[in-house]
Amino acid sequence: MGNTEYKDRILHELDSLNREQQRKMLDYLLRIKVSEPKGTSGKELLAFAGSIGKEDLDVMEIAIAEGCEKVDANGW
Repeated sequence: MGNTEYKDRILHELDSLNREQQRKMLDYLLRIKVSEPKGTSGKELLAFAGSIGKEDLDVMEIAIAEGCEKVDANGW
């Protein structure tokens, strides 16, 4: 089914709904539009693989170990 055929079918089905059903359909369409994942694909990010130097990675690893691996049981 081509893009135009989908649109025509959707419009045809939409016309058969009452006002409340059309409102629900609009809400649904807006939700699925927003729920689409956004960002950059991993394939595109591969171009950056290896671009951070070893020394910088070591500094980041130490910072994570010192600051992020601690759990504050009363913090939540």
